[in-house]
Amino acid sequence: MPVPPPSPAVAGDESSERARDALLKVRREVAKAVVGQDATVTGLLIALLTPGHVLLEGVPGVAKTLLVRSLSAALSLDTKRVQFTPDLMPGDVTGSLVYDASTSAFSFREGPVFTNLMLADEINRTPPKTQASLLEAMEERQVSVDGVTRALPEPFIVAATQNPVEYEGTYPLPEAQLDRFLLKLTMDLPERKDEIEIIRRHALGFDPRNLAAAGVRAVASAADLADARVAVSKVSIAPEVLAYIVDIVRATRSAPSFQMGVSPRGATALLNTSRAWAWLSGRDFVTPDDVKVLAPPCLRHRVALRPEAQMDGVNADDVLASILATVPVPR
Repeated sequence: MPVPPPSPAVAGDESSERARDALLKVRREVAKAVVGQDATVTGLLIALLTPGHVLLEGVPGVAKTLLVRSLSAALSLDTKRVQFTPDLMPGDVTGSLVYDASTSAFSFREGPVFTNLMLADEINRTPPKTQASLLEAMEERQVSVDGVTRALPEPFIVAATQNPVEYEGTYPLPEAQLDRFLLKLTMDLPERKDEIEIIRRHALGFDPRNLAAAGVRAVASAADLADARVAVSKVSIAPEVLAYIVDIVRATRSAPSFQMGVSPRGATALLNTSRAWAWLSGRDFVTPDDVKVLAPPCLRHRVALRPEAQMDGVNADDVLASILATVPVPR
């Protein structure tokens, strides 16, 4: 996914302009700590704008955790990290009732899910029971314990990571939970020039645990995100572009390489993310190109390849690219 260029805001909306300027500055702040991941930062910003959750996939050592921490620092948001392990229990994520001897009563102790940006590290290393404990939080933005429902802070998104090459001792996420993620972003190994810059920074004493020393500061806030969400909701989309989204989604259901296509929830996600991308790009309307840009990260985790396609070395992005090349584009 490319990065939207700095663009003038939609005329006549000062709050929209301020919010966009603040969010575009976030990328520059995160780049002080993380090199060469502007597209991933943009994807996370789109998730915050929509709002929705993100699945980050990449090999160990590509700065997935550092990126989320840097993003939360630049946005002045609270963040918590949970290392998902085979022995992690649902209550370790959502919170649980704890007996207070001084009052002879049970009180609720909040889990790490009560935050703005939750980093679920290696989510596929924990059993399905614990994975499922996140479903209510992700979908309803609330937690129910002992019959009492507690609302989560606003904004709230989950950024979950997983290793794409290590499968021993893992529990693949079921389709129902994958569908709860708005985007699946892949973090590739850095290019040579970016890796040289990473090593240069470490040689000069960069400490990934000290973001303040790296110069990362808060340049946006939850209020900016709230203004931005209002602006995104006003982005228009023509009937022809709406039909284009539906045609892309329907094409995934008849693609020979897929045994499962995208549901209407995926079509809605593609609509919402395309509007957020258009707004970040400085427009108050969605174009077919916006849809094309967001289709791979928005749909790649909502489809299932047939075994024979996997044996032929085909991946979801290949099939989606073929679909985008064949579905007629509205003029």
